[in-house]
Amino acid sequence: MNMLYEKILEAVAFIRKTTSFQPEFGIILGTGLGQLANEIQVEQTISYGDIPHFPVSTVQSHQGQLVFGILAGKKVVAMAGRFHYYEGYSMEQVTFPIRVLKFLGIRHLTISNAAGGTNPDYEAGDIVFVRDHVNLHAENPLRGPNDERLGPRFPDMLETYDRTVNAKALEIAQVHKIRAFEGVYVGLQGPNLETPAEYHFVHTIGGDLVGMSTIPEVIVARHMDLPVFVLSVVTNKCYPLSAIRVTTVDEVIKTAQKAEPKMRLIVKEILKLV
Repeated sequence: MNMLYEKILEAVAFIRKTTSFQPEFGIILGTGLGQLANEIQVEQTISYGDIPHFPVSTVQSHQGQLVFGILAGKKVVAMAGRFHYYEGYSMEQVTFPIRVLKFLGIRHLTISNAAGGTNPDYEAGDIVFVRDHVNLHAENPLRGPNDERLGPRFPDMLETYDRTVNAKALEIAQVHKIRAFEGVYVGLQGPNLETPAEYHFVHTIGGDLVGMSTIPEVIVARHMDLPVFVLSVVTNKCYPLSAIRVTTVDEVIKTAQKAEPKMRLIVKEILKLV
């Protein structure tokens, strides 16, 4: 774990040597929010491959770079592409960028993702603000020796998601006539999409959404006392079971891209408020 701390410092030192820009807010541009990078008044971009100890994104539609600049009048650093456990990375590698962003000085993190909807009220293209999660990943990113310089051994998860920010986001959505909800996100390892029995299970345990990312990032953010706002775009209807259709990655990306303008609007409005 001491090695992790040293790796973070090395990555931060490289970034600060590359740019003097000091971000206050971090954004993870998952599937469905990639084009937000085009709206940032860019000060500097850094390829993941250049940053010490950073993994390299292998997922279609993920650019693989840090983007520093101004968005909605705020100083931001955006991750244009994230990492997933199913890519073969360890949970430490998957969540390493979150720790680096915290050490760069951000005070708030926005996370976006694409997810399947296991709430029968959700339709493809709806936006959901995550209020809680169920972690069914194979590994926890905090497993192993704990370094108190990063966070406590047993972080409390009661107020992981800021319901006040969610309430503001719901108000923004209502003003702009965007279908939006609050929901519970269930995380599975992937990369295969879930079976009908698994969708039924997720629904039964109280899950409104199911996906393959986000929760490890949120756990590490919580470990470091970093507030998070998470929004998901529903890319395929997974409940009731009669509504399930064969789904391809291209279809998921297409649905997410169609909903992207709504996601961008909400993120920019929230940045003005946090």
